[in-house]
Parts: sequence; C-alpha cells; structure tokens
Amino acid sequence: MLRVALTGNVASWKSAIARIWADAGIPVIRADDLAREVVAPGTEGLLAVKEEFGEEILLEDGTLDRDALRGLVFEDPEARGRLEEILHPLIGARRDEWIRTHEENGTPLAVAEIPLLFEAELQDEYDLIVLVFAPRKERLRRIVSDRGILENEAHRIMAAQIPSREKMARADFVLENSTTLDDLEIRSLALLDLIRARARKGRAQ
Repeated sequence: MLRVALTGNVASWKSAIARIWADAGIPVIRADDLAREVVAPGTEGLLAVKEEFGEEILLEDGTLDRDALRGLVFEDPEARGRLEEILHPLIGARRDEWIRTHEENGTPLAVAEIPLLFEAELQDEYDLIVLVFAPRKERLRRIVSDRGILENEAHRIMAAQIPSREKMARADFVLENSTTLDDLEIRSLALLDLIRARARKGRAQ
C-alpha cells in the first residue's frame, strides 16, 4: 500500500484537500476527526483530559465541552502542552491502527492528514509527502478573519510550526494554494491522478 502524508502549516487549507480526495474515493483519515474520536464519551482520552483539567470541561451529558477546554488552554502554553501530551499519542495510535487495517485489506492507497508531520518527525513512516503551501500573509488573514482568532495569538500559532519554506524542501509534492478553492480542487485532483498511477505501478511490481 502506498502511504501518503498530507501536511501543511495552519490555514493552508490542507483539510480542504483531504475532503476533495475523500470525495474522489480515496481513504483519508483527517486530523480533526481523530482529535474528536479520542475524546469521545467513554474513551481513555476523555478520562485523562477530565482528570487533568477538571469536571468543568464536561457538558451536562458527560461529553467534552470544547469551548470550555479551548478557553483553558487558549493563552496558556503550559496547559496546552499538557493537553497535547495526552492527546497526541492517542491520535497517533488510532491513525496507525487505521493504516494497518487498510494495509491488511489490500487497499492500494491511503492518505493521512498530519498537520505536524515534520514537527513530530513522522515523515519517514510515509512513502509520499504532499505539502499544501499558502503564503504566510494569506494564512494570517485566514486565521484572523475566518477563525476569529486575535492576531497576536495567530502569530504565536504560526511561529510554533516549522516554516513552510523549509518543509517544501522535504516534501515530494507541493500544492500551492494562493488563489481560489476551485483552482485548488482542479490541481489537487490532477496530483491525485499522478499519485494513483504511482500506487498502481507499485502494486504491479
């Protein structure tokens, strides 16, 4: 099976690519979906988050109050680090399980969206790396206008990631995203055709 990692810095629209490829019939595991799964009711993740941050991060029905948790860690790097120490290993384990299942089922190609691929040093676990790139100024605009995050916090989020230009040199393919979503869809599907061809070639060998 051809393992493909889809990555890109915050607000590069990598999740849009994940949706486009999933709609095209490719098995794709999205980071946001995994983050929700590991804190679903009854999970080890939710229990650990509750023990670390208290009952106030739960809604009346026992599910995670995402707004409350976000408020606790939003401007507290130490708290955010504790949360990441809980969630990242659980997310990684679930993603690895998903990949193994597809390998065992003979799936020719599977894509994992991993925002912090290089930061977590996971790049060697994948056969191909696709980086979605958008200019820093445009990404800042998206974070502030689309997500309602204060500009100083947006700069902090961006500074915590390896610069996009450095990641470009380490990726196999780069999808530049500085125009429209329609244009990005056209180019991402063209790249998907190329990746599918490589997966077929690998199976034929």
